[in-house]
Amino acid sequence: MREWLAGALATASDGEISAEEILSADSPFVALGITSIALVRLVDAIETELDVFIEFGGDTWFLKDLDSLTSYLTGLVRT
Repeated sequence: MREWLAGALATASDGEISAEEILSADSPFVALGITSIALVRLVDAIETELDVFIEFGGDTWFLKDLDSLTSYLTGLVRT
């Protein structure tokens, strides 16, 4: 899941940051230069690929970094 998300985020950011950079980073997405547009694209890819719905009406802690997003989606896909 983590590797797929890193690749999807690299694609969503139009290659501005590579999947390898995302996987090795220990910082929030914003510190990596990931834009809100890239995050919206990523969420669209996640919803399409994993057939889930991501709710934005509230705390979006899961969009902080790759580990948070991976943890959130792992729980969401299991339910």
